[in-house]
Amino acid sequence: MSRFERPLARGINNVTGFALGPYQTAVIRIGFAATWLFFLLRELPHRHEMYGPDGPWNWDMAQQLIASNGAFTALMWSDGHVWFEIVYAVGIISSALLLLGWHTRAMSVLFMIGVLSLQNRSIFMGDGGDNVIHLMSTYLVFTRCGQVWSLDARRAARRTRGTNGTDADADADADAGVGAGADLPFDPVGPALWWVFGLGLSVVTFMGELSGGWLLFFWGLLLVHGFWWAVGRRAPESELRKLLDVVANLAHNAGLLVIMVEACLIYATAGWYKIQGSRWQDGTAVYYPLNLDYFSPWPALSELLSSHGIMVLLVTYGTVAVQVAFPFTLFNRRVKNVLLVAMIVEHSVIAVVLGLPFFSLAMIAADAVFLPTSFLRRLGGWAARARSGAVSRLPLPRRGGVPEQRAVSEPQDGKREEKRGEKRGGEPTEPARVGFTP
Repeated sequence: MSRFERPLARGINNVTGFALGPYQTAVIRIGFAATWLFFLLRELPHRHEMYGPDGPWNWDMAQQLIASNGAFTALMWSDGHVWFEIVYAVGIISSALLLLGWHTRAMSVLFMIGVLSLQNRSIFMGDGGDNVIHLMSTYLVFTRCGQVWSLDARRAARRTRGTNGTDADADADADAGVGAGADLPFDPVGPALWWVFGLGLSVVTFMGELSGGWLLFFWGLLLVHGFWWAVGRRAPESELRKLLDVVANLAHNAGLLVIMVEACLIYATAGWYKIQGSRWQDGTAVYYPLNLDYFSPWPALSELLSSHGIMVLLVTYGTVAVQVAFPFTLFNRRVKNVLLVAMIVEHSVIAVVLGLPFFSLAMIAADAVFLPTSFLRRLGGWAARARSGAVSRLPLPRRGGVPEQRAVSEPQDGKREEKRGEKRGGEPTEPARVGFTP
């Protein structure tokens, strides 16, 4: 094999043999699910005015728009209050479960249905971050976003370690992706979810609420997922299962690539459009939103920032420069990381100063796909240690009215266990893999 064929063969093996970016897909799963969940909870008292039957964009107007653009929304299936409450509750529950990584394949589809149903019902509600969530919720369906930092990964790690492994061992293995490529133990919840979704889809199809591309899309997802589960149960070591792994890895890697390209397009188009504006050219564009009541949750802070002309000029030009340059810095890791930190800080400032927290959270979640794997692993390690410390401080259950004492191992055993923990938390020798769980 020539020197040119080896890198090509290695690249093809990585794309088809592994689901790349397990930590990146996990962090964007957590980020977008948390952003949408917090938004729905904050707007819970105003849900009827924003997306429900009491809103200014009434049901008849939404129906006319949907008929013209063919967008998907389950809220158009009925104009009743009860149906709206069900859809809104499904949006909250699916976001929370996707955040935790519980049956991520099913929850990612349900999460997408909740996002599209609410946003397409009232298209004028949102601050820009809703558009990002709208797109990313669709892309997440095609990714294996539960490889690490999920209940699915923890369940797979327990299966790999066997019944003798402790909960702490399973948590460490799940965070590191150990056992994520093994077949998950039989879980009746997965088939139950498949049958419930199939029954619901059959009813909707019979009622004529779905047609065309959306009908094929949802039925295709249901049939593919069912076929995947059946092959995994009947012939887990067969060539057909290996072929399905290759197809799933290709779908995951393609979805991850689309998410990265989408994030670059958002910044590139925003930056180039800003360049064409006269206010951005003369360096005064940032001054105007700081003096609008709608974007001034802290009037004193906005007035302080807008009163310094040099600062306004630097922020205006700096915003344009960072957005235009970012897609071109992906080829240089150090410069990319510097600009990535600058954009995350910028969105954090926008969340506080302009009062746009959910827009900023959505953009930070999109930026997280470019975070280095080493940093994400360290972040997961810090979170695991913080969780272990919090659990260790909890009192154990009482036995006969006397608190149970925690077992203290010998010093040598403690050292040995510490070394095992260090080894377990280290970098895996190959990219983590995971099977789609129902």
